[in-house]
Amino acid sequence: MPKKSTYTKKTDIQKPWARKPKTSEYKIETEDLNKTILIVCEGENTEPLYFSAFKVLTLRVIAIGLGESKLKLVESTKLIQEKENYDEIWCVFDLDFKGDVENCIPDFNNSIKKAKDLGYKVAYSNDAFELWFYLHYQFTDSENHRTFYYEKLSQLWNINYEKEGKKWKFSSEIYEKLQNDSRASQTEAMKRAKKLYNEKLNLPYHLQNPVTTVFQLVELLNSNKKK
Repeated sequence: MPKKSTYTKKTDIQKPWARKPKTSEYKIETEDLNKTILIVCEGENTEPLYFSAFKVLTLRVIAIGLGESKLKLVESTKLIQEKENYDEIWCVFDLDFKGDVENCIPDFNNSIKKAKDLGYKVAYSNDAFELWFYLHYQFTDSENHRTFYYEKLSQLWNINYEKEGKKWKFSSEIYEKLQNDSRASQTEAMKRAKKLYNEKLNLPYHLQNPVTTVFQLVELLNSNKKK
């Protein structure tokens, strides 16, 4: 049976807008596909592979990892949109204090605003996407740097997460790993992420730490999951 969702690595497409993403048709005998969503991720492996692993039934998911900076990612998303119609578009990125630290904050804030102005939804994380994984195991309201999550996930998963956890093979297994780990709970992660978000909702984006709105995208995918 063909897959329902598509993951495209940056190395597979010279330019994300150069051609339409390849997708496979999933034949539904009793239900029609409700809509097609595009998920454009800053990370090349972790995020798109995680979202592609959801076993959706009434949704066509196209997840793309570009490995681009936030503003560039939003601009690339607009170019991709011009080549094909999508019912809903999500941009996925995090704050990520590295490189040009001085411009990290305005880049993060402006990217979220620009994406929303274009009608896109944003699954943003402050400080790191890995906060979402960690919330499956434990609640935190501390302003942790991403290295905290790397260390904790390394201990939980018995791997050097920073070096090995972001590679294609391991990233492709994270969704199932979280689903099958008795210590982890997506239900609790949703509750914890919502709590953090509601507590910091009125703050500027860069001050919403820790916060991840990945739960909003997960809610959408779950609502279309195979029962």
